[in-house]
Amino acid sequence: MTTITFPLPSLPQGWAAEKDFKPVDKAIKEATLERTIEPIGPHFLAHARRTRHKRTFSEDDRIQAQERAKKVEVDDDSDISEPEDPMTLALQAKDWKTQDHYKVLGLSKYRWRATEDQIKRAHRKKVLRHHPDKRTSSGKTDDDNFFKCIQKAADVLLDPIKRRQFDSVDEEADVEPPTKKQLAKGGNTFYKLWGNVFKSEARFSNKKPVPHFGDDKSTKEEVEEFYNFWYNFDSWRTFEYLDEDVPDDTENRDQKRHTERKNANARKKKKIEDNARLRKLLDDCLAADERIKRFQKEASAAKNKKRLEREAAEKKAAEEAKAQKEAEEKAAKEAEEKAKADREAGKKAKEAAKNAAKKNKRVLRGSVKDANYFVAGDASAAVIDAVTKDVDLVASKIDTDELAALAGKLNGLKLADEIKSVWKGEVEKLVSAGRVKESELKAFNA
Repeated sequence: MTTITFPLPSLPQGWAAEKDFKPVDKAIKEATLERTIEPIGPHFLAHARRTRHKRTFSEDDRIQAQERAKKVEVDDDSDISEPEDPMTLALQAKDWKTQDHYKVLGLSKYRWRATEDQIKRAHRKKVLRHHPDKRTSSGKTDDDNFFKCIQKAADVLLDPIKRRQFDSVDEEADVEPPTKKQLAKGGNTFYKLWGNVFKSEARFSNKKPVPHFGDDKSTKEEVEEFYNFWYNFDSWRTFEYLDEDVPDDTENRDQKRHTERKNANARKKKKIEDNARLRKLLDDCLAADERIKRFQKEASAAKNKKRLEREAAEKKAAEEAKAQKEAEEKAAKEAEEKAKADREAGKKAKEAAKNAAKKNKRVLRGSVKDANYFVAGDASAAVIDAVTKDVDLVASKIDTDELAALAGKLNGLKLADEIKSVWKGEVEKLVSAGRVKESELKAFNA
């Protein structure tokens, strides 16, 4: 590398920057202007803080470090703190596979939604509280089983693969489908409760984003997209977490293969059961979804409208093509058939009404018979005749609907007092309405 030195030319004699300097660029010209600069920024604030409190650099750094440490403790206690259950504290380290790792770390309310940062902070907090050295220094000599559970929980939840396996079988994160009692509240309850169920199930989806359940204002396309997505749901659940431990013995290969096959079959069975569970959830939700019923009615109405319009057009074209004579013959034939159908329908209706009335009257007569004609002991022929006449009188004073209603009240009653109470109420109603006179009644007026 060769260095060449060029001496700068000397300034002209008498040259001065105040009178001879000429900027060749706007930026240079602006840079030469005098400006008022306001002090600002973290360094200035630190200087102001030290000046105000009369601190040295080391004193200010120490106090700031203490305040930052307090802030960390407050943050740690802010969103990941929950009471420790004595049952959880009594967990045995050997039973780590059946423990609730989120509950151990105090993250029950977050579960699968807990972030990695929250898990780390919760783990640090638990370690500081339950570390064996700290417990020994405080005079506690019990075992360190719970501390081992804490370490295992962090090991599982901070490993993406292990955490996914645990989340796959975490039933505490499931949201139960709404009951009929809950849905009876009406309003948006249906959409809110079922929406929470599918929001919980959505954590297992391989496809993102997952369509929202929506509400009563959702369009037909949105609702169809939701159900199509869930009826073709692609779940990542594998249930590996529940596998039986495979023996780590290379010599016993048969036992190892047997255990692996057993685990594979168990996972397959659980997968089938989970798919069936999810399918039933969807079927129950779909059957009760008023939006689907509304869309079906709208589609049926539109289809019927087109059909009716088409039939009307065809009928009009046919009528115009036919001669007047054929139209009159057709009209006469249709009128004759309609009259015949009406006569038959009327006849059947009368027969049905007549049969119903006979049946209801039998119920009325049977009720007083079941009540032993409202007397103790054997009823005499005179009493039977009087009660029967009153029954027939009441039946003749009410219409078929009232007769059916009275029969419905009496049907199935066996106790005489209950039967008598129903008859008494009916008689009082008829008497107060002036449809029956008390003097006309022989037995019921007694």
